[in-house]
Amino acid sequence: MIDFEKLNGIIPVITQDYETEEVLMLAYMNKEAFEMTMKTGKVHYWSRSRQKLWLKGETSGNIQMLKKAFLDCDNDTLLVKVEQIGGAACHTGYKSCFHKQLFPEECIIGSQIFDPKEVYKK
Repeated sequence: MIDFEKLNGIIPVITQDYETEEVLMLAYMNKEAFEMTMKTGKVHYWSRSRQKLWLKGETSGNIQMLKKAFLDCDNDTLLVKVEQIGGAACHTGYKSCFHKQLFPEECIIGSQIFDPKEVYKK
């Protein structure tokens, strides 16, 4: 039913907090990521930059537990509602990846939950 072919094997995924309905992030899934998500209940994505499957929170511990999933009318975009474990969905340490407000004034909203330099030591 999901059309993974429109974007060469991947689909966009809008991730939303199950309780607050705050948009946490936008990422992508391929068929394998979708199947792993359905099998484990933990949200997996496809990393376009690393060209590999990844479990959200595998390094930071901020995993996403799937609560509901919705498919759009064109069968090529998912909306997943999750329980965000650990409080931060963004790799920069914020709850949401959408913490940079542009209008009506440009500012950072929210506060950092963790220091990415400490969590992602490379």
